[in-house]
Amino acid sequence: MNRFILKTYDSSYLDEIIDLFILSVRSTCSKDYSEEQILAWISGVNKNRWDSTFKTNYTLVAFDENKFIGFSDISESGYLNMLYVHPDYQHKGVASLLCDKLEKHVNTKVITVDASITSKPFFLKRGYEVIKEQTVVRQGVELTNYRMGKEKEI
Repeated sequence: MNRFILKTYDSSYLDEIIDLFILSVRSTCSKDYSEEQILAWISGVNKNRWDSTFKTNYTLVAFDENKFIGFSDISESGYLNMLYVHPDYQHKGVASLLCDKLEKHVNTKVITVDASITSKPFFLKRGYEVIKEQTVVRQGVELTNYRMGKEKEI
């Protein structure tokens, strides 16, 4: 039985989400991205836009008892927007639990995601395939990611 608890998004979680996002990118992605790239990546935080997106999308937050450990969201069109897990909870099933719930929630044939170099292996294991490699520019800095997709199991 999984000890993790999932809750639907509420704006009161936004500050914890931002803190976890920054921690996760800095800690987990440092083996695949330079410090300059990481700083450009985390500069994209926009509280108002994120809150609006999380309210529009189906957004779940994960807890281990009262500790905030992860979050993810998906649009009604099947675009998996964000997926971040606390570094101490990597490889413990949190990301899979979040994805399982999100993928089942949407009524689309295909799920897509723009996966980082770091998260690409996770999505490959989940049956996603690389559609194309992409270069995203943040603050004038180039970052590589991958548009990936999979057909939803029925």
